[in-house]
Amino acid sequence: MADFELIMDPIFYFLAILPFVSFLYSSVGHGGASGYLALMTLFSFPNETMKQTALILNLFVAGISFYQYYKAGHFKFKLFAWFAIGSIPTAYLGGIFNIDSNLYNKILGLLLFFALLRMLYKPSASKEVKKLSPYKAILIGALIGFFSGLIGIGGGIILTPVLLLFHWSSMKEAAAISALFIWVNSSAALIGQFSIGIAFSSSLLPMIILALAGGLLGGYFGSKKWNNKKLEYFLVVVLAAASFKLLIL
Repeated sequence: MADFELIMDPIFYFLAILPFVSFLYSSVGHGGASGYLALMTLFSFPNETMKQTALILNLFVAGISFYQYYKAGHFKFKLFAWFAIGSIPTAYLGGIFNIDSNLYNKILGLLLFFALLRMLYKPSASKEVKKLSPYKAILIGALIGFFSGLIGIGGGIILTPVLLLFHWSSMKEAAAISALFIWVNSSAALIGQFSIGIAFSSSLLPMIILALAGGLLGGYFGSKKWNNKKLEYFLVVVLAAASFKLLIL
């Protein structure tokens, strides 16, 4: 009877899906916050625990992903540094703010819709990498950092297409830079959150373990040659359903 009740519990299905989400995001150098927030939205998690839960999971998954890409030789510190200079203080500021739940849902819905578009359309990396503009990088980093802290995403889902659209990096370099960018932003936002007091989901520990498992595999395969089209289609459905629920329902 207890086993049947466990299977009927919605958290069981959430935890079953979670490692697939972290696998996919880690494989492209992301922490997965937009995916975790989409899942939490679909499973009706309370708003007061969603942001910090996504940021905590980001730390583990993005950290693993960065290690794999760094080990494979794809990380460019100078590219990362200019974006981080702008993003770290604003991610902290974003973490301090607690906004109205309806406004939070609308902003999150828009960001998840952007993540959906990012999954459907991937700008191709240019063979000719252009010189980075430090001033643009600091400004872009500051804007991404603030919304990262405010909503609970790491910002990689936005930074990666920016790097590719401006031809500032190759695809693998963008993944490596985004992974560490997500890690530092999530850390700064969490420090801001801790300064005002936060609550975590009671299922946080199994979430971390399962996200880590998916992240380890995703980071390993993503830093090599790996085609994950089927998982991407699955995540597109999750993002679409979550953004629809937040923006329309």
